Amino acid sequence: MFQRGSLWSSIRTATARALESGELQPIPTECEMAEEQGTQFIIRVVRALARKGNLLRPNRDAADHSNPFLPYHPEMFVANVSGTHVCLLNKYNVVENHVLIVTRQFRHQETRLTLSDFAALWSGMAEFEGLGFYNSGASAGASQPHKHLQLVPLPLAPSGLALPIDPLLAAVRYRNGLGRIPAFAFEHAVLQTGWTPRQSFRAAARASLDGYNALLAATGIQSRSRRPSPYNLLVTRQWMLIVPRTREFFGSISLNALAFAGTFLVHDRRQLEELRREGPMAALQHVTRPASSST
Repeated sequence: MFQRGSLWSSIRTATARALESGELQPIPTECEMAEEQGTQFIIRVVRALARKGNLLRPNRDAADHSNPFLPYHPEMFVANVSGTHVCLLNKYNVVENHVLIVTRQFRHQETRLTLSDFAALWSGMAEFEGLGFYNSGASAGASQPHKHLQLVPLPLAPSGLALPIDPLLAAVRYRNGLGRIPAFAFEHAVLQTGWTPRQSFRAAARASLDGYNALLAATGIQSRSRRPSPYNLLVTRQWMLIVPRTREFFGSISLNALAFAGTFLVHDRRQLEELRREGPMAALQHVTRPASSST
């Protein structure tokens, strides 16, 4: 397992090595902004060169049933996280230093998260300020069936905010630790975590598992099944957010968990104008179910 305090340098070292070999293939984008309800949503537009060079991969290729994580390419390796998980680079990354927390053995992406999953995620989140997220199921934007959580460093927003949705989170009123974002007119739930450096990542993992189960229950996700209905989960040191999903696409635009953090990826200017015309909030509502009045 990696030595505490070394993960960030391991990510940087692995990134430099994989870039030099050509195994890591970042997708170059240009950042555009779309303001709505006082929030500066980030829209990353894939540069034409990336599209021409075929760097942009479809989410799922029906003709390709290979598993990139079993075995994983040695150039993608960052660190051994635990006996159950390994940290790998995201091959086609949009955000720099984007890593994956992957199960060593095959586990399906739609299965429930476990204590070992959260322990692996928090072993990274305790190392640096980041956003962890999980796309559970194809309708939630999952690109691979092999279970993997994802971790990107913060801030994501160029404005100095950690995340574009930070102003929206400031308006949450919590009751028994659970709350809703008033601007989100769709089913979701937020839970306060309040991690501090004095708390071990193992304690954070146990608290996160309890919080995760509370979020599943609060949003009516079929949690008794081994494979709950599709959802996105976002985790920071301060909060967890869960959003049940009904579909992957808004028009021709695929949305995953990062959309609910306030950042979108579009393939071209046509998709950019489509998103701007309808608005980011409309896009989020389109792929979710209406909010209930019970939470």
